Amino acid sequence: MSRILVAVSSTFAAQRVVEPLADLARRLSAEVLCIHVSRPSGGQMREQEQADGEAAIRILADGLSTRNVPNQTLLMFSDDVARAIINTAAENKITLIVLGLTGKNVFARLLAGNVPVELIKNTKIPVLLLPPEGMKAV
Repeated sequence: MSRILVAVSSTFAAQRVVEPLADLARRLSAEVLCIHVSRPSGGQMREQEQADGEAAIRILADGLSTRNVPNQTLLMFSDDVARAIINTAAENKITLIVLGLTGKNVFARLLAGNVPVELIKNTKIPVLLLPPEGMKAV
């Protein structure tokens, strides 16, 4: 059975990736692991990041469940988002990693690090990038 890991950065990304991901998972007879990785911080900021991450993966998981796609969720904190995704994929025998791009500008990507590029460079697992223009909100 195929196993897809989808990493979402926000509720916006989660809403936009549900439909194409559900279609792909059904075609591959795959189960989906929905994850959100935040960089660690302290106090109120960490609480907000955790709440935002939980909301994003809940939107995605609920959307997949509504479409009868088996899924699990995982919220993580790591200084190295790409490495956390790669390690989680390896531990869970993932056959495809999916990312929904949010359309951040180049400056924002430089500050946050470019997770898609790091994934492509550092894993042998296929990585599918869904552009923001090609995804519909649910």
